[in-house]
Amino acid sequence: MSDALPQLTQMPDPQYVMVGDGHRIATYSWGDDDLPTIVVVHGFASSTKDNWVATGWVRDLQRAGYRVLGLDQRGHGASDKPHDPRDYSVRALASDVEAVLDTYLIDSAFYVGYSLGARVGWEVVQDLPDRIGRAVLGGVPDGIPLARLDIDQVRALIEHGTEVTDRVTQNYIALTERVPGNDLRALLAIASGMRTSRTVDPDPAHAPSQPVLFATGSLDAIIEGSKALAAACPQGRFVEIPGRHHFNAPGSRVFREAAIAFLGEA
Repeated sequence: MSDALPQLTQMPDPQYVMVGDGHRIATYSWGDDDLPTIVVVHGFASSTKDNWVATGWVRDLQRAGYRVLGLDQRGHGASDKPHDPRDYSVRALASDVEAVLDTYLIDSAFYVGYSLGARVGWEVVQDLPDRIGRAVLGGVPDGIPLARLDIDQVRALIEHGTEVTDRVTQNYIALTERVPGNDLRALLAIASGMRTSRTVDPDPAHAPSQPVLFATGSLDAIIEGSKALAAACPQGRFVEIPGRHHFNAPGSRVFREAAIAFLGEA
């Protein structure tokens, strides 16, 4: 039993992909190249290890017969962490994912994303309808990502050490501090970039045509918006993750099992 946790959280060395604007994206691969591939994309202030490895996703996806390809989104994990908000937009993040798939010469894959990674996935599955056959979008915001984060309070914390009083922002700060290697200035730039780079809300009138499973915690404030996005998709489906809020839903076994069952329907 004492060896279980190290085996669960073991990470391969990152392989770096250079994307169009010159930033390096850290990627990780598990499983044989000839297996069906699932690309996993984490949420804000998280990482591949935190969102998908430590929670058992990579382990269970491998057991289900998949090759898993993870990436640390720019500003996170072992990827480059620019401090300029102009380096961050949903389109830039989606392009990063697509560059990783191109570099790995992956013609067909499934997509699994959570929170910010799910919002990015909304773009990727529409950009690549012939390459992404199915997708799981967990905790997907129906508006601008990170809209509930109080940017002014985060900036005051960084510049003056002022205490953060907004509860949602406190939760984001706690998540940031929990994940080793996070750079608060980079994460502030991400949140700022989402609001200043003409990021558009997910448009239900232009929803993905592929089968998409939406999953959101029953205690998550965005659950109704997530349900509405699922209803807008021609092949959308929604599953409620019982007793979970936005920050602990990735660790839910219900979420994991529902996603693997859905992907296995292909």
